[in-house]
Amino acid sequence: MARVTVEDCVDKVPNRFELVLLAAHRARSISGGSSITVDADNDKNPVIALREIADETIPAEDVREGLIHSIQKNVEVDEPETEAAPVITSERRSPILGRDDHGSDTVVDVLTEEQLLRGLETMTPSEPSSTGNGGSRDRSR
Repeated sequence: MARVTVEDCVDKVPNRFELVLLAAHRARSISGGSSITVDADNDKNPVIALREIADETIPAEDVREGLIHSIQKNVEVDEPETEAAPVITSERRSPILGRDDHGSDTVVDVLTEEQLLRGLETMTPSEPSSTGNGGSRDRSR
């Protein structure tokens, strides 16, 4: 194969964006020392990666999995627990709001809108405005 074209690879990876991602990831792994599965023919790594995808010498699914793994920041590993978690006894358990001890529930103050407005009117600002001219700005500059 003298030159590889996108048409040679689109049969194997139908999405062109995914093809670019896979070929770039494979080219980076070749640059990192991964073995080549086709003849190099003095080609650069992106062309070799595309030729490998077109010739199906590497499974596209394997490259896809490698790409996903390289992008992941946190890989979760499910490990079995050595023992079961202990059960908390009822005397050590804190009360649940609305279900257990009604004496521990908090009482919420309720204000009417009229009471709130009266309270706001009585409040005075503690410091004058930082602009010095009542909040208006000089825009003639």
